[in-house]
This record gives sequence, C-alpha cells and structure tokens, in this order.
Amino acid sequence: EVLDPEQNNSFYDNYLELEYDLSKVLFIATANNLSNIQPALRDRLEIIDLSGYAVEEKIEIAKRHLIPKQIDMHGLKPTPFKMSDNVLEKVIEDYTRESGVRELDRQLASIMRYQAKEVVMKGKLKATITNNDIEKILGKSRYSNEIYKMANMPGVAVGLAWTYVGGDILFIETQLTDGKGELKLTGNLGNVMKESASTAFTWLEANCKKIGLTVEAFNKKDAHIHIPEGATPKDGPSAGITMMTALASAFTGRRIKPYLAMTGEITLRGQVLPVGGIKEKVLAAKRSGIKEIIMCVQNEKDVSEINPAYIKGIKFHYVRTMQQVLDIALS
Repeated sequence: EVLDPEQNNSFYDNYLELEYDLSKVLFIATANNLSNIQPALRDRLEIIDLSGYAVEEKIEIAKRHLIPKQIDMHGLKPTPFKMSDNVLEKVIEDYTRESGVRELDRQLASIMRYQAKEVVMKGKLKATITNNDIEKILGKSRYSNEIYKMANMPGVAVGLAWTYVGGDILFIETQLTDGKGELKLTGNLGNVMKESASTAFTWLEANCKKIGLTVEAFNKKDAHIHIPEGATPKDGPSAGITMMTALASAFTGRRIKPYLAMTGEITLRGQVLPVGGIKEKVLAAKRSGIKEIIMCVQNEKDVSEINPAYIKGIKFHYVRTMQQVLDIALS
C-alpha cells in the first residue's frame, strides 16, 4: 500500500510510534527480471526499461571511470600503464557475462592487484597489459563466442534469447527417428516454449507440402527437439521461428544458411509476431559472429534505436510469415 498513490499519504512506524509524511515521496525501485515481481506490486509501478551496456559502452566506462578508480585504490596512480581497447574487449567478452559492469570492475581489480605485486616484487609494473597477460592474471577464458562449429548441420538452428544479464545465443537441435509423427522436447523448457514447439510442429505438418514432404512421410517420423545447457531453465515465445526452422531443416535434410540467427513468435497460421529484448539479442549476435538476423517486421523500429556502429556488418531480414523465414533460412 505504501506504493499506492491513493493510500500512501503517510506511514506509521509501530516500533518508533511515529508517523511519516509520504505525500511528497517518490519511490524508485529496481529489478533485473520483471517476471519475478508480484502482479499487485507491478500494477503500482511505472516501468522504465533500461537496456544493458554494449561492449563498446563498457570499454568507455572502463577507460573513463573503472580503471582510474582501481589505479587509485591500488596505489598505482603515479605510474601510468596501457590497456588497449582489444585487451579490454577480451576481458569483457571472455571473463564476464552481465548487462552492467560490476563483474568487469572485479576483473579489473584483479589486474591492478597483479600490477601492485609487480611493483613490490620487481620494482616496476608492466608498461602494457597484453592479451597473454590477461590469461596469466585471470586464467583461461570462462566464456566463448565461437558457435558455428556445432551449428553447420541439418536440424540445428541458432536463435537469440534474452536473459536478465543480457542477450545470448540459443541452439535448437532437432533429431528425427522412425515413429508415428510425435514430438519430444528436452532441455528444461518452460510451458510457453513447449507450446511454441507444438505450434511449430503442427504448422509444419499442415504445410509439409510447401517444403517438399507428404503427410505420410511426415507421420512416419518422430521429432526430438533439444536445447543444450539443460541445467538452465528456458521459457518464452521468441524461439518459435527458430524451432520451426530447425524442424523444417531436419525433415528436408537441408542445412540452414551459415551465420544466420533468428527470433520471433509464431502463430498456428504461420504468422511471425514481434518479441522483446531486441537490443540485447542483436548485440549478442554481433559478439558471436552472426552476419544475418531474421525477425518480425514490427521489430524494425527496435533495431532503428540501436547505435548503427554497434551493428555494422549485420544484415536484417524483416518478415511477416513463417514461409518467408524458411525461404531465407533454407535458401
């Protein structure tokens, strides 16, 4: 009730036995994941969506704020040293997974402690920190953006996902076996994602002639859709077109176009609907070497809001129907 403007003119503290005037108080709350907020509380809030930082933005934040702060905290201020943008990018890409810069700040602190040790042990610090130095200080890379070693085969499609720490790449794997036209789903999927897979399977069965299959041939195979990293829960409708494309690729034996990713919800009539988290998804695709992205035509406005420098080299395909997706992906 304290957040309800109709009831929050005051608050009585039973312990102190004092009443506080709240009539002119503006409450500000933060959250990483809106889905965890109770509906009654969310209804009393005005939602302001703040996207995560792009890699280029994190580099500038590190150079202007984080590195000077850590140099000062570790007593290294009188002696300057260099960290190039490429080195900072390696730290960001290989050692952090976050929408903000808190973990980046911790990794930079580790580098400064190494420099402080160099001063104590050798009487001077390294004038330039290189990529090899980063691996020596922080250890082997924790994360990798190399994706296409496992994606270049029929039945495997690359989707784009949103998480509370930013965007990510999502693999959809499909395997066919002899059966009766049934669908099996694994990978710790939520109800919405399972329904998207069922929608994709039903649409494909109803329109199998469009991809060169007969209903009889379709009904003689069972399809198993799996999304790796089974310990991580996954949900949402945005993988609909990706699961549809993976199924079509598996049934036809045709590989999906290289360096292509996609995101979008589907309907039973084969329409492609817009989804959220576009900026985070597109930036994740850029980091992973994706060159083309398929999404709903209504998401074009979201792409236009991204700094063009961050998405240079990516070709966008805006579609309205699932048939358009297949024409592009299986070309």
